[in-house]
Amino acid sequence: MRVAIYGAGSLGTILGAYISKAGVDIELINRNRAHVEALQSVGAQITGTVQFVQKVVAYTPDQMSGEYDILFLMTKQQHNAEVVEMLKDYLAADGVLVTFQNGLPEMQIADIIGSERVLGCTVAWGATLQSPGVCELTSSTDALSFSLGAITPKHNKYFDKVKELLECMGSVDVEDNFIGTRWSKLLINASFSGMSAVLGCTFGEAAKPKASRRIVQALIKECIDVCQVGGIRIEPVQGKDIVKLLNYTNPLKRAVSFFIIPIAIRKHAKLKASMLQDIEKGKLTEVDAINGAVSAFGRKVGFPTPMNDKVVEIIHNIEQGKLSPSFDNLKYFE
Repeated sequence: MRVAIYGAGSLGTILGAYISKAGVDIELINRNRAHVEALQSVGAQITGTVQFVQKVVAYTPDQMSGEYDILFLMTKQQHNAEVVEMLKDYLAADGVLVTFQNGLPEMQIADIIGSERVLGCTVAWGATLQSPGVCELTSSTDALSFSLGAITPKHNKYFDKVKELLECMGSVDVEDNFIGTRWSKLLINASFSGMSAVLGCTFGEAAKPKASRRIVQALIKECIDVCQVGGIRIEPVQGKDIVKLLNYTNPLKRAVSFFIIPIAIRKHAKLKASMLQDIEKGKLTEVDAINGAVSAFGRKVGFPTPMNDKVVEIIHNIEQGKLSPSFDNLKYFE
């Protein structure tokens, strides 16, 4: 059996290091030649809430050959059409592609390779690429968990093997309502990642001040409301019912929700959004697949999402050099 992580940046490198540490053969593939060379010469250097160095097998895409039974996809979603079209030539006829991407990517991928060959996974932890070969795990070790699901009723033949691989790093919840799991992760990304990119800060820094926390709370509320209107049941995250904890229908519940937000994100307080990391590198972000996905679903079900719309607008302006990530951007939400 051949397994690879395509797009092995911060998350993929750490996952690959854990799987390799467990004695399982897995290839880490990334376009960043300097990162790959560091992985090949030194190994995966994991810092942050854990500290270890692990020898790994790493390649650039041009060094790929043959077919893989399992491909973990960790590239940015905006490149899916071209990336998945290329990867299908490397995927075995009965192989499976597991997307770890943000937003709601499974249906687009299924259109290219078939729904029976697609699995979806969300992660409840975060990471940052510090330098070539060096990745920081920014979440606490008790947050190392995954949610795994399929978009077809019948599980792929490799479903159990994928679960086993992920368990080399953390616990795995198998989700029957995978779209609800996708939305629980999207809710977190739209609110905390969105504001991390807008403000230029970590999740914890976005949640602490009252002014920015109000925007985070409003983004969370929009995600909950749009799902309720659209008939989607948001799944718990690591056993915590997000809707029960953070939704509100009266002033008292609103105050409780506001108080809980910094506590709810404390395990990931040091996490810097991948969108902010992209901005710092001069790259385009995935905001259209994150906050933009909330806005698009809102339009579909006829529910307004002004806060998510504003995050999309601000981040596009940052990408175009018209704004910079800063707490000064809070004024645009007024």
